[in-house]
Amino acid sequence: MIAIVDYGMGNVLSVRHAFEKLGETVVVTDDKATLYQADIIVLPGVGSFQAAMKEIYSRDLYDLLIDLAKTKPFLGICLGMQLLFSEGTEGEVAKGLNLIPGTVRKINTDYILPHVGWNQLKISDMHPAFKSFEQTFVYFVHTYQAETDDRYIVAKSNYGEAITAIVRSGIFSASNSTQRKAPT
Repeated sequence: MIAIVDYGMGNVLSVRHAFEKLGETVVVTDDKATLYQADIIVLPGVGSFQAAMKEIYSRDLYDLLIDLAKTKPFLGICLGMQLLFSEGTEGEVAKGLNLIPGTVRKINTDYILPHVGWNQLKISDMHPAFKSFEQTFVYFVHTYQAETDDRYIVAKSNYGEAITAIVRSGIFSASNSTQRKAPT
């Protein structure tokens, strides 16, 4: 079962529908017991870093999310990915989950913000899990991006500067996670 963390921010329904379309069993929840029972955790999000962290704290999810990210396959999407970092600078500086060292800051460009539109990924980590992303175009809608050590970066894009698009802090293999059939 895939558990999508419901912390009051953003795109949980579209993420749920995407996984269901792939034939996955999905639950949207902030219930601790249900999250611990899940095979995979997904942290989606749309909104501001600071507001999201306030919601995570108010729902008593901070320590739980850190524990789950250390013990289960954990996917952060959009703002959910940004929250994995040490801090975010949108509005007041806010502490993140600190699972990946780095800072989420405003894109430094003369281009119009937010960055909205299709952009090509440039893969820097050729781990087999990411090989199919080479030459892929993805749709962006964001004003902030993560700065981190290159060892965590899987792919970047460009919008007047290099933009961190995909990061990882570990790869779960069949020996330490539930094996999943790849979508066709």
